Amino acid sequence: MADWSANQYLKFEDQRTRPASDLAAQIPVESPRKVYDLGCGPGNSTEVLQKRFPGAKVAGVDSSPDMLDKARKRLPGGEFTQVDLSTWTPPSDADVFYSNATFQWVPDHIPVLQRLMKALPEGGALAVQMPDNYEEPSHRSMREVAAEGPWAARLKDTPREQLPTVSAYYDALRPHGRYVDIWHTLYQHPLDGSEAIADWFKGSALRPFLDRLSEDERVQFLVQYKAKLDKAYPPQCDGKSLLRFPRIFMVAVR
Repeated sequence: MADWSANQYLKFEDQRTRPASDLAAQIPVESPRKVYDLGCGPGNSTEVLQKRFPGAKVAGVDSSPDMLDKARKRLPGGEFTQVDLSTWTPPSDADVFYSNATFQWVPDHIPVLQRLMKALPEGGALAVQMPDNYEEPSHRSMREVAAEGPWAARLKDTPREQLPTVSAYYDALRPHGRYVDIWHTLYQHPLDGSEAIADWFKGSALRPFLDRLSEDERVQFLVQYKAKLDKAYPPQCDGKSLLRFPRIFMVAVR
């Protein structure tokens, strides 16, 4: 998959940062010394953590060079490192491992979350948020367009699987911690119709589809995708369309 585009991602910075702030607010650690932002992206979530824990050293890690470049420009002097979370060895100096909207991209990520829990000291916390929208119209429409077009053979194994169940996460984390809290929050984002909804997902879930297509095919894919969005997200009284966006949150204390 091609590198992420930080500029595309940040078109909806306020909406994307809100769940990052909601997750950070629930971390029950008084005065952590070192906090790791896993999948820090362009640094918006790292900035949230710096404000939440002003006395801590906050380090960001990400797999994307473009995202890390934007993060370093946003937070000069910050500690940012390029890593692959699926194979990364968790450091021993962390009091908090935090991740906003990243682990849905890491295949078989439950063992990775377990490794993170085991690396924490007593009283340390793992805090994770992921989109849980696999069955939402926004994502069903992507898969339908992928299966219906001339590109079907190339897109049949496009990544991003459905998340495990809440029970699976609980049972995986609870043996390694004294406290596990899991909840869902359903956001309703007022956006400017199908064009804006498609633009939102160009920075995330649409990437695995569009990256495999030619420029002309991308245009046609998006035309068909937006036609489905028009039906799924009709305009409200002010002309906006409400993008329903469920997210799963987890906070586990060692």
